[in-house]
Amino acid sequence: MSYEDMSVKTFDSNEQLSESLSQHICTQLSEAVKLRGHAYLVVSGGNTPKPLFERLSKADIDWKHVTIMLADERWVLPDSKDSNDKLIKTVLLKNKAAKAHYISLFTGHEKAQNAAPVLSKQLNALPEFDAVILGMGDDGHTASLFPDCAELEQGLTGNDAVIATQPTKAPYARVSLTKSRLLNSRNIYLHFCGENKLQVFKQVEEADEAILPIGEFLHQQRVPTEVYYAA
Repeated sequence: MSYEDMSVKTFDSNEQLSESLSQHICTQLSEAVKLRGHAYLVVSGGNTPKPLFERLSKADIDWKHVTIMLADERWVLPDSKDSNDKLIKTVLLKNKAAKAHYISLFTGHEKAQNAAPVLSKQLNALPEFDAVILGMGDDGHTASLFPDCAELEQGLTGNDAVIATQPTKAPYARVSLTKSRLLNSRNIYLHFCGENKLQVFKQVEEADEAILPIGEFLHQQRVPTEVYYAA
């Protein structure tokens, strides 16, 4: 897939991006509910998607027939400021979206390694996702598939839906959906902001092969992928 072939939408601000992407996602979720009776949305944590979550939370769609889950989670208590679970519950699962179903990746196990098999069984039983919104770090990681973690190969080639990871250059053990489970989706969106990440994206996308974890999703032909970037 060449850089010219990739659908890249560029915006002046994350707020403008979020308005456009939220409308697009809501259309897809509504169509999924109409066609199949239920829709499945996977989102990523961090600060970047907060404006998107705010808009989605107010969207006038049939949220009681939508299931939301995270692409990954830091293995911290749900009330921690670094918990993606807390972020989703406070920023997305409110207003009209409070009616949505939510699958938390935090199981209460002491260690992420113990939670991963339980989560894999649960998520393997789910149907194809309708939309997956991925983020990207300055190091090219996505979800919690970090280039420096020993579990990366398992996350990229294994058949489990969820694995535990321990990045060496980022805090906390984590659980992450794997490449195979994330690609079991009808649509994938990469959402990122800032010049540094744009340079990483260009480097990865223009390469002849997947040189960083995010490249595994950009250099694939299975699932339509769109890029939403804001300066």
